[in-house]
Amino acid sequence: MADARTVEPKTEKQPRSVRVVLLALMITMMLAMLDNMIIGTAMPTIVGELGGLEHLSWVVTSYTLATAASTPLWGKLGDMYGRKGVFMSSIVLFLIGSALSGMAQDMGQLIGFRAVQGLGAGGLMVGVMAIIGDLIPPRERGKYQGMMAGVMALAMIGGPLVGGTITDNWGWRWSFYINLPLGVVALAAISVVLQLPKKRAQARIDYLGAGLLTVGITAIVLVTTWGGTEYAWTSARIMELIGIGVTALIGFVFWQTKAPEPVLPLHIFRSRNFTLMSVIGFITGFVMFGATLFLPLYQQSVQGASATNSGLLLLPMLGAMLVTSMVAGRVTTNTGRYKIFPLAGGALMVVGLYLLSLMDTDTSRVTSGVYMAVVGLGMGCLMQITMLVAQNSVEMEDMGVASSSTTLFRTLGSSFGVAIMGALFNHRVQDVMSERAGALGSKVTEQSAQLDAPGLAKLPEAAREAYQHAVSSGTHSAFLLGAAVSVVALVAAVFVKEVPLKGAGPQKTDEGAAARPPVVEAV
Repeated sequence: MADARTVEPKTEKQPRSVRVVLLALMITMMLAMLDNMIIGTAMPTIVGELGGLEHLSWVVTSYTLATAASTPLWGKLGDMYGRKGVFMSSIVLFLIGSALSGMAQDMGQLIGFRAVQGLGAGGLMVGVMAIIGDLIPPRERGKYQGMMAGVMALAMIGGPLVGGTITDNWGWRWSFYINLPLGVVALAAISVVLQLPKKRAQARIDYLGAGLLTVGITAIVLVTTWGGTEYAWTSARIMELIGIGVTALIGFVFWQTKAPEPVLPLHIFRSRNFTLMSVIGFITGFVMFGATLFLPLYQQSVQGASATNSGLLLLPMLGAMLVTSMVAGRVTTNTGRYKIFPLAGGALMVVGLYLLSLMDTDTSRVTSGVYMAVVGLGMGCLMQITMLVAQNSVEMEDMGVASSSTTLFRTLGSSFGVAIMGALFNHRVQDVMSERAGALGSKVTEQSAQLDAPGLAKLPEAAREAYQHAVSSGTHSAFLLGAAVSVVALVAAVFVKEVPLKGAGPQKTDEGAAARPPVVEAV
C-alpha cells in the first residue's frame, strides 16, 4: 500500500506537465504548417501592393530553400548543445522573419525576409519531434499521434480560410503578424514548463559538411522548382544545377565518413528500420503534397466547386487521416506492435491513388470523397508511425539528427512530388487542349495549365468543356504516377522489422523498462 501511495502522485503529475509542453509544441507545429497555406491565399493582394509579379515564385521558394537547408543543422545543434535552447532560438528567428516580412516595402525585401523566416522554420518541426522523442518513450508516444495529425489536418483545412479572412479584414501584413502572439505564447510555455538536461559539446560544428549539404539541397530544390516551368528540363541551367547538386551531395557523403562530429552521422542508416522509414517518409511527402495540390484543382475546374472553400474540399482525406492516426497511436501504445500500419498504409495509398486516377468529368463529389478517404486512411497509417519508428531505431544522442533527417526526406519528397506530378499534369493538359480545342486550346494554356475560376468563366463553352476534360486527364496521369510511386512505400514496409519499442507502457513504469538501452537493428 505504501508503495502505491509513493508511485501514484508521480504518475498523475507527469501527464499533466507533458500536456502543457505538448500544447506549446502543437502551437509551434501549427506555425510551421500554417505559414505557406495562409500566404498562398494572400499572394494576389501582396503582388497588387508590392508589384514584382515576375518574382512571385521566389516568395515561396526562398522560404522552402531555407527550411530544407537548415533542417539537418537544427537537429544536429539540438543534439550537441541541448534541445530546449536551440528550439527556442529557432522560434525566435522564425518570429523575427515573420515581423520583418510583415514590414516589407517591396518584393525583394519580402523574399529576403521570407528566407530568414524559413531558416527559423527549419528548426520548428524538428524541435517538436525531437523534444517529444526526449520526453516520451516510443511505446507511449502513440497516444499523442492523433494530436499531431489533428494539427496537420487543421492547418491544411483552415490555412486557406484563415488566410483569406485575415487578408480581407486586416490586410495581408497580418498574415505574417499573426505568428507573433502565437509564437510568444509557445515561447513562454516552453521556457517555464519544459525541463530538459543541458548539454555542452566540446566538438566543433561541421561547417564543411553543413555547407556541402546546403549546396546539394538548394540545387535539388531549385531543380524541382524551376524544372518544366522557368526552364525546360533539358536546359543548360537545369543540367548545371543537377551537376552541382550531385557533386555536392557525393562530397557531403564522403566528408561525413571523415568528420569528427558529422552533421548527419551515416551510422544511423545502418539501422534497417531507419533507412526504410526515410524511404517511406519521402514517398508520403511525395504523395500528400501532390494530392493536396491537384484535388482542389480538379474539384474547382471539373466539379464546379467554389475556390473560397478549397480547404474544405480535402476534408474526407484529412478527416480519415486524423481518425486513422489516432487509432494507430492507441493500438501502438497498447500493444507495442506497429508493422501492420506501414503495410496497411502503403496498400491503402496505392489503392486510393489508383481510384483517384479513375476520376473523369462525370465523377460525383461523393465518389471522389470516398476515393480521397481511402488515401487519407493510408496516410494516417504512415504520417506519425514513420517518425516514431525512426526515432526508436537510433541512440538517444542521435535523436535530433534522426528527427531532422526524417523531416528532411519528407520535405524533399514533397518538392519532388509537386514538381514531377505538376510537370506531368501540365504536359497532359496542354496535349488534350490541343487535341480537343486546336489552336484556341493551345493559346488558352500557353501561359499556365492551371486556370483560376475567373479565367475559366471567360472561356467559350467549347474551350471550357475541353479544359475540363484536359484537367481530368491531367489528374489521371498525376495520380497514376502517385500510385506507382506508392508501391515503393509498400515494398519498403514489407522489410520493416518489428523491433520492440523502448519504454514498456504504463503498467510497467516501475520496472525501469524505460531505462533500457535503445534497440538499434542493423541492416
